[in-house]
Amino acid sequence: MAQTPPPPAHPAETHAATEPAAAVSPGELKAQREFKMLDFNGDGKLSRSEVKLFPRLAAAFDEADTDGDGFVSYAEVRAFAAKYRAERDRQRAAAQAAATPAAATPAAPIASPPAPEARP
Repeated sequence: MAQTPPPPAHPAETHAATEPAAAVSPGELKAQREFKMLDFNGDGKLSRSEVKLFPRLAAAFDEADTDGDGFVSYAEVRAFAAKYRAERDRQRAAAQAAATPAAATPAAPIASPPAPEARP
């Protein structure tokens, strides 16, 4: 009799199982662990009460809950994190551009000195 392995108990595990091991970054593994830690009842989604320990997500729960079902799935957490990182990177780039010294920007052309007057 051929046996099939049991399905993963958690959506984050399913996601990790479908990607090659080398493709899962340390940050992704950390995110999966944190998601599982917050998912107290193990249903594969986070409720408002479960995310209270994660203030950034709790404050933006409605934004992260893109399908409006009252829960945040692992895919929604990943999408929210990517959006958050992109906004943070944009703000950093804007701040860095604003802090760039004026010497780094092209200066106006320097006017040449007036020609000496010719004396008769």
